[in-house]
Amino acid sequence: MLALFFLKSRQRCILKPFSKHPYFSPVSLHTRTLLPHRNKPKNNENSTTNKWNTTHTFVLSNPTLSVLETKCKSMIHLLQIQSQMIITGLSLDGLAYSRLITFCALSPFGDLNYSERLLSHMHNPNAFSWNIVIRAFIDSQIPLQVFVLYKKMLIVNRNSSFSLRPDNYTFPLLFKTCARLLLFYMGHEILGHVLKMGYGIDIFVHNALIHFLVSCGELEAADKVFDENSVRDLVSWNSLINGYVRSGKAKDALRIYKEMEMEMDVNPDEVTMIGVVSACAQLEDLKLGREFRQYIREKGLNMSIPLANALMDMYVKCGDLEEAKTLFDRMEDRTMVSWTTMVVGYARFGYLDAARKLFDEMPDKDVVPWNALIGAYVQGKSGKEALYLFHEMQGMNVKPDEVTMVSVLSACAQLGALDVGIWIHNYIEKHNLTLNVALGTALVDMYAKCGNITKALQVFQKIPGRNALTYTAIIGGLALHGDVQDALSIFLEMIDFGLMPDEVTFLGVLSACCHGGLVEQGRKIFSLMSSKFKIAPKLKHYSCMVDLLGRAGFLEEAVELIETMPLKADAVVWGALFFGCRIHKNIELGEKAAVKLLELDPSDSGIYVLLANMYVEANMWHKAREVRKLMRERGVDKTPGCSSIELNGNVYEFIVRDKSHSHSNQIYECLIQLTKQMELVESVAGICHLRDDFQFG
Repeated sequence: MLALFFLKSRQRCILKPFSKHPYFSPVSLHTRTLLPHRNKPKNNENSTTNKWNTTHTFVLSNPTLSVLETKCKSMIHLLQIQSQMIITGLSLDGLAYSRLITFCALSPFGDLNYSERLLSHMHNPNAFSWNIVIRAFIDSQIPLQVFVLYKKMLIVNRNSSFSLRPDNYTFPLLFKTCARLLLFYMGHEILGHVLKMGYGIDIFVHNALIHFLVSCGELEAADKVFDENSVRDLVSWNSLINGYVRSGKAKDALRIYKEMEMEMDVNPDEVTMIGVVSACAQLEDLKLGREFRQYIREKGLNMSIPLANALMDMYVKCGDLEEAKTLFDRMEDRTMVSWTTMVVGYARFGYLDAARKLFDEMPDKDVVPWNALIGAYVQGKSGKEALYLFHEMQGMNVKPDEVTMVSVLSACAQLGALDVGIWIHNYIEKHNLTLNVALGTALVDMYAKCGNITKALQVFQKIPGRNALTYTAIIGGLALHGDVQDALSIFLEMIDFGLMPDEVTFLGVLSACCHGGLVEQGRKIFSLMSSKFKIAPKLKHYSCMVDLLGRAGFLEEAVELIETMPLKADAVVWGALFFGCRIHKNIELGEKAAVKLLELDPSDSGIYVLLANMYVEANMWHKAREVRKLMRERGVDKTPGCSSIELNGNVYEFIVRDKSHSHSNQIYECLIQLTKQMELVESVAGICHLRDDFQFG
């Protein structure tokens, strides 16, 4: 009956020979267009997602079903077949009707909405048909409909004379949905039904429950369910191992694997190997990873694409790029994950050109590989190239996501590209991208480093659920802008909220104290690092303290700190001391710091220049000349300066004597004119000065 009115709603009469059949009643049905909820595969006319059992005896004995499963290529065909089933009475057969529902729910030519309507009009509903439609909705765009169907299933069972109970295939589908959507409380409600209906010891339900628990992060509960149930198979072990890996607990995953090895009747498969190899990747344990690779060879396990991808990822993260490349080159079939893993691998080792070349060779690219390459450029301090790649990504009509925006904002922060950063912020708001903690923190960092601390504070206040990284970003930004009291105030607020500062947070706070000359506060905060928060100071923290003490004139205390620190002082620490000596004209101590700096890097031209300038400021001209002479003898050239400017969303870099810019001739002509004007102003000022000396001398 549904078929006729479905066609009537589309104002098409396809089944004219049957239009007067008594099965067709004038009951009105709400019309819907044939738009399935789930994503259909491309090129539906050439694809199929199901292997129909067309040799089934029941199918062979019913030509109508045979046509359904071999010739049906559209909903129009299906509706014609359904009408024929109604006429012949075949629709009253539960198996035949189930085949109709299955095709409608799972076939790329079917319609998920219509399968649900077919289900509600089934004469003798069975669990198989309901499970098929539930399964189809799991992969649709409205997976929550699964629970609506389950509730209807319970109502039908309660209100009808026939039995329609959920079975051991229904509950795994429900647990799968809860795992996918992280519906922890709903999963526990389903568990109550499982126990009430006596499916607690069923192996399929048991494995689905473990998968649900590990997906929701309830690893202890999953472990307990696993241990207390005597019924377990390889799927049970794999669910637990991979659950621990996904939760970042690689050591526990390997512990479970060792327990599995002791079970005489359980042998690992490729899914097990994916879990343990991924655990090796997390631990960066190349030796153990190679042992598992050898095990795979010896046991002749199927080298599936996911397993090959997991091995490549392990090699990349453990530092063996060559082995990853060898595995990649041997793969006959590569997925986007395979390509992306190698792109990330090249980028991780600093081979950005090779990463870009491989990226360009990828046959298909979604947002993930774009994010990988953009992030690689940002990590390699190549913010300009990252922005170019982002513009190229937009030209390819690839929609960026939150991860893209975090990387691009970081590139803007590196370059000081405020205009581009503002455009990205507007894009985020226009396209309703979720302002999560990561994206909000990136915005705060960008605005702070690009000079707009007011906007950074505004974004900071709007971020929901701010974490320690967010506080660290705004504290560092305030310190950079010299807003010392605000930085300290937000640091105390962070502590009051129970958030744990890390070493970067303390670096920002100490920098704020340094900018504000707050010596006493700096001493207390530096002491709190190890005494209260158990964070061992790094060289950067020591350099901050030396800089703070040196600027304030506590040079002897700064020297004592350097001599007693557990780490060997680097160039930054000695440079901070040298700067303090120069401010307070302590030539003797400044020379000592300069000697240490030259020992660390005798080719650094900046050290020679600063030392010579210190001598000049102290009127020690002979010493300054000696430094310049030493510089020439050692063949040290002054590193050319580099500056950048943002104009109309583009970032331009300028280096001394560089002529690569397209308008370099005009730029140099402008510099010549400016130089002449400055010389004129300087000469006029000199004449006025001489005149004043003559009048009052």
